[in-house]
Amino acid sequence: MPVSVEVDPTFSGISIATADSILNYIIELEGFSIDEISIVFGNDDLLSKLKKDFFNKDQLTDVIAFRLNEYKEKKVEGEIYISIPRAKENAEMFGEPFAREVGRLIIHGGLHLLNYDDQTEAEKNIMTHKEEEYLHQCNWQDLIHG
Repeated sequence: MPVSVEVDPTFSGISIATADSILNYIIELEGFSIDEISIVFGNDDLLSKLKKDFFNKDQLTDVIAFRLNEYKEKKVEGEIYISIPRAKENAEMFGEPFAREVGRLIIHGGLHLLNYDDQTEAEKNIMTHKEEEYLHQCNWQDLIHG
């Protein structure tokens, strides 16, 4: 199940194996498999550019996911982009460990690849519930080292 993980060289300490494991776990639990998914840990500039180019919104964001094949397909192809600075700020704001917030963003991006949305309050509640459920089951503690 090929998951590729890229980390901006200005950030260090992210466990590629743990990121891979978390994403594989939730995709399988949701009844899907991975054809090919890339997780890119980057900076605010990267995600802001993606947000502007693809969603016509000029704002900071913590995670963006793109499904590259049809949602009806059981083998998922996609990309997840995570802003490390946003993850750090979120963790501080919510009083959460940084590793837990990164884990939440991996899960959140994975759920978007499975056609979960968070545009309405009801959709946000479903995603938040699933994120919490999966965080309790995943080994997010090993995501950050060094």
